[in-house]
Amino acid sequence: MEEMLTGLLNVMSFSNLFFIAVGMTLGIFIGSMPGLSATMGIAILLPLTYGMDPATGIAMLAALYMGASYGGSITAVLINTPGTPAAAATVLDGYPMSQNGEAGKALGISLVSSFIGGVAGAIVLLTIAPFLGEVALKIGVVELFAIAVLGITIISSLSTGSVIKGLLSGTLGLLISLIGMDAITGTPRFTFGSIYLFDGISFVVALIGLFSIPQALKLIERDTQEIKVSKINDKILPSWKEIFRLRYTLLRSSVIGVIVGLIPGTGGDTASWFSYNEAKRFSKEKEKFGTGHAEGVAAPESANNAVVGGALVPTITLGVPGSSSTAVLLGGLMIHGIMPGPTLMTEHADVAYTLLWAVLISCFFMLGLGILYTRVAVGVTKVPPKVLAPIIILLCVIGTFAVHNSMVDVMIMFGFGIAGYFMDKLKIPVAPMVVGLILGIMLDTTMNQSLKIGRGDWMIFLSKPVAAILLFIALITILQSTPLFGKLKSLIKR
Repeated sequence: MEEMLTGLLNVMSFSNLFFIAVGMTLGIFIGSMPGLSATMGIAILLPLTYGMDPATGIAMLAALYMGASYGGSITAVLINTPGTPAAAATVLDGYPMSQNGEAGKALGISLVSSFIGGVAGAIVLLTIAPFLGEVALKIGVVELFAIAVLGITIISSLSTGSVIKGLLSGTLGLLISLIGMDAITGTPRFTFGSIYLFDGISFVVALIGLFSIPQALKLIERDTQEIKVSKINDKILPSWKEIFRLRYTLLRSSVIGVIVGLIPGTGGDTASWFSYNEAKRFSKEKEKFGTGHAEGVAAPESANNAVVGGALVPTITLGVPGSSSTAVLLGGLMIHGIMPGPTLMTEHADVAYTLLWAVLISCFFMLGLGILYTRVAVGVTKVPPKVLAPIIILLCVIGTFAVHNSMVDVMIMFGFGIAGYFMDKLKIPVAPMVVGLILGIMLDTTMNQSLKIGRGDWMIFLSKPVAAILLFIALITILQSTPLFGKLKSLIKR
């Protein structure tokens, strides 16, 4: 309780509140721009946190994550184009509402639903994370190895329909994470004689390249067309009566969002479609879905913001990213010299608890700034994609160069960007590669330490009950995603 109170006092300081407001403003703006994403925004802003206190910088990035989750609904409602993948389900009823002259009402329901979902996720984060942090202290290096394996396999298998492509991406990330000096022996690995690679590949450089450059290239490819933007003529905030009518939908969708967020590898897009489907299933007016129904907007928006708090639970307590955005946040912790994992809640309690409270406080900033921003959102959606793309690339170059003041980093960033672009074309998910980059060092170090404890005996990983269970779950997770498992399951039913 003392550490939680300290975190609350930290987050209520003027500087932290200011940067949370900045992060929220940028998040809503980034989310409302088609083609941009929370992950890309976090990756670009990572270098700006170097000179900040770690707690302040991470709190700002968390607020950006929350804001972008809501911002995607603005273009979904106004121009039938989701600003983020998580807002794809909002299009189904949000845009028809705007065509019916209820654009303000649709955006208001989206804002209030996002606020309620975000608060629900933040409360779960505040209550569950400290408890799991205490449990996680009992985890040793053998268990940490199993957690790293589980995190990689879950992300790889759930991030796409093809487990092979997911595992391929994750494996590439693992191999890239091994570049540099071996943490145990000090031996150079995969450096090819280049002194620039002795320190390995910077997380920030790789993340900016993978998530930002491909988005900019896709914006350049997009045909420039005149888009008819809806006007906001009605009131924005819904009445208490309208909110009360949606209470069951908001509660159910918030719970779905939190649960989905707790599962590593899933995200706001999964939660929004799941909650939309369940809202339609339980609704007494199923025929109205898709025609501009309020429940069809409230369900996905409350779910995709509840995911934020849920996804941060495994990220903070176990060091296993709950989504691609939290994977980038892990990279943010690591560039500040903070190793994510079970010891985060104790060794860096000030940062951890400030982050927990920042997620909750950012929801209130989202509600206030969302009301102010919604009216001017129509103008923001008119920015041509081919104007936006060069700005993104320029920010990427500036942010990458600022890491080590090195043009080599800029070239590496563009290399990752081109790789990410072609991975997208080939339908190879980028998220597993990011997780491989983040968890690779942890996997390598804990494996070596465990084998030294077991004197070279690989059975050490099965001698610990917790590690054995986690490795078994990882194996089942991979097998479940393979076609062979599906055929075997059908044979058993026969």
